[in-house]
Amino acid sequence: MTDLPARRLLLVHAHPDDESINNGATMARYAAEGALVTLVTCTLGEEGEVIPPALAHLAADRDDTLGPHRRGELAAAMRALGVTDHRFLGGPGRYRDSGMMGTEQNHRPGAFWSADLDEAAGHLVDVIREVRPQVLVTYDPDGGYGHPDHIQAHRVATRAAQLAADAAHRPGSAPHTVAKVYWNRVPRSVAEKAFAALRADAPDAFGGIAAIEDVPGVVNDAFVTTLVDGAGYEGAKAAAMRAHATQIAVQEPYFALSNDLGQPLFTVEYYELVTGEPGPAGAPTAELEHDLFAGVTGAGR
Repeated sequence: MTDLPARRLLLVHAHPDDESINNGATMARYAAEGALVTLVTCTLGEEGEVIPPALAHLAADRDDTLGPHRRGELAAAMRALGVTDHRFLGGPGRYRDSGMMGTEQNHRPGAFWSADLDEAAGHLVDVIREVRPQVLVTYDPDGGYGHPDHIQAHRVATRAAQLAADAAHRPGSAPHTVAKVYWNRVPRSVAEKAFAALRADAPDAFGGIAAIEDVPGVVNDAFVTTLVDGAGYEGAKAAAMRAHATQIAVQEPYFALSNDLGQPLFTVEYYELVTGEPGPAGAPTAELEHDLFAGVTGAGR
């Protein structure tokens, strides 16, 4: 790429739909503000459960065509968010969804969980050195909730950021240091308030209500460093989530996955800065950054 925008954000996710659930408002906001938003998805999500009965035949234990279908869902979600730069790690289908932890799919040929770390990270190094992001967003070391592909996405993103900055690694391309790395987070107090609203407002919207522990990345508030206010992008996030129709049922401001347990649809999205220097905090939450690019030199609007 040439003539790169001043602000460049890279997100690394395990499956189609993870990006819309975790970062949809963030992606829509920065894309609308003119930042380059690049999404790298590590698998096609072939092992996901299918919600609509009419599409049940796509599942891995039937036609095993869910991956290509979810690729189309992801393209529609990106259109809803206004994101034009999306890639699959190593190309579409290079790595297969590994299923839940402890299942035989973890060791299926091509499973992302079993991928060589440096080989997989090498594909991401190419992206980092091309788009030269100042900010990278991914999961924590547990992948948010222990899914093997989420854990591996964290490992790959972390390793790729290290390798991309190393001038001795692939000296034919210019090294690049990512200024700030964030993990997806949800403050426990925010989750508790949102679930209380769900129980009061829409207790029968789904087959039940999820537990806070079902939400990836919930941590004590003290770990959260940054929020991105998605006010004005609620509709874009909800539309992106609806595009993932095999995986998500949306009844704003709530949604459910294949377990039919309601969860809050967050449009203020939270992060933990783990690499780089924090920028100035924003009002009214004076202790938190309000911009992933806060303090990044040359990343002004």
